[in-house]
Amino acid sequence: MTVRRLLALPVLAAVLTGCGIRPTEVPTDFGAAPSQVQCSPAEPDVSTQASRGLPVQVFLLCGSSLVAVDRTVRVPDGSPDSQRRVLVAQGLLDQLAATPSTAEKEAGYTTDVRGGMTVTGPRAGDPDDTLRLSNPPGGLTSFALAQLVCTFSDSTAAGGDGSVILGGPGKEPLRRYECTDEVRSRPGTEQPPSTPVTGG
Repeated sequence: MTVRRLLALPVLAAVLTGCGIRPTEVPTDFGAAPSQVQCSPAEPDVSTQASRGLPVQVFLLCGSSLVAVDRTVRVPDGSPDSQRRVLVAQGLLDQLAATPSTAEKEAGYTTDVRGGMTVTGPRAGDPDDTLRLSNPPGGLTSFALAQLVCTFSDSTAAGGDGSVILGGPGKEPLRRYECTDEVRSRPGTEQPPSTPVTGG
C-alpha cells in the first residue's frame, strides 16, 4: 500500500498542476470602437481675446455633455455694478445663441440656446441678483436651460455662490438654479436643481 501511495504522488501533482487556466486564442468581439469627439477646439489667443472685451466662459454642448468654451463680452467702462451684471448676462446669452465657430463645429460643439432672447435685471421686490429672461425658464429645452444655468452661475452675472436666480417675463415664481456635475455630464436628462425664491 505504501509503495502504491508513493507512486501515485507524481501523478497527483501533475493533475493538480494542469488545473490552472490556460490562455486561449478565442477571439472576442466587443463591437466597433466608440467614436471619439474631440471637444477641444484650438486654444484662443488670450491677449487678442482680452483686447476684444471681458474674458468669460460659456457652456456649449459636445457629445452628450456640457463643456466650457472661452469667449469675450463687451461691457462699457464705468458701468454701475447692477447694470454691469445684466450686460455680462446679456453678452453670455448672445454668445450661447451664436453659431459655434468652424473650429468648434469640427470639434463637435453645438448649442441649443436660440437667438433673440434677452435678459433684464430684477423687478421691484426681486432679490438684487435676479436675472429675468424674455422666455420663461420652464419653457426652455433641458439642454438650453442647463447651458444657461451653468454659464450664468459660473460668471459675474450671478451672486457668486454657484447658483443663479432666474425668472421669466410674467408672474411665474422666481427659482434659484444650481449647476451640478450631473447636469454638466447629462444635460439632456438631468434638470438643474432649483428651489423657489420668495423675494428680496
